[in-house]
Amino acid sequence: MISADPASQSVNEDGRALVYVVEDDEALRAELIRLLDLQGFATAWTDSFPTAHESAVAARPDCVVLDLKLPDADGLEICRAIRAQSAVPIIMLTSSESEFDEVMALGLGADDYVTKPYRPAALIARIKGALRRGAQAAVSVISHRGVELDEAAAAISFEGRHAELSRNELRILSLLMRNAGHVVTRQQLMLHLWESDEFIDDNTLTVNVNRLRRSLSALGVPEDYIKTRRGIGYLL
Repeated sequence: MISADPASQSVNEDGRALVYVVEDDEALRAELIRLLDLQGFATAWTDSFPTAHESAVAARPDCVVLDLKLPDADGLEICRAIRAQSAVPIIMLTSSESEFDEVMALGLGADDYVTKPYRPAALIARIKGALRRGAQAAVSVISHRGVELDEAAAAISFEGRHAELSRNELRILSLLMRNAGHVVTRQQLMLHLWESDEFIDDNTLTVNVNRLRRSLSALGVPEDYIKTRRGIGYLL
């Protein structure tokens, strides 16, 4: 384990994936760090929450686990600030069951949202899934109906306009484009995004698809580009 505020330290020197923890409950933080250590991860953390986004980015982690409710800081704002500087996977932890909080977190760039109390196995599965996705370097460009997806840059273009995509938007659009003309089921998408559908709230997928639709619409892509097959999945 690496101690708090590691920005000036050399982290992850042994090659292990580094998980950066932002959690104000000391007991929960210690338990989570112990769990991560047992699973073979390197860990770092901070208890200086107003500057948490700076220390998290400086640590160059492979994944950030971020509590939503923090003293003297807003977890959503920390998420926004990290995402503005880094594409690192962010998993939000919260005791709140508010759908609004979940929608806000995913909308600001979080890759996943886990409600406390969480099952350790479920959280580790989410973290491992995020790390696997982050390690898969995309190298191709895909086109469909005028929309061009650059997987390496996590960006889309349409009629000369360009936009960047979040990690989940990228993975959803990539799977749909690679299966253009065929329905991709909701279960297939959840497995593609999170390597499991066992712990995923079905609404989380809907939030991510709607976010992708807004990104496409902002470029002028027709509204029917992603078609819904109610109760089944989505189709390009």
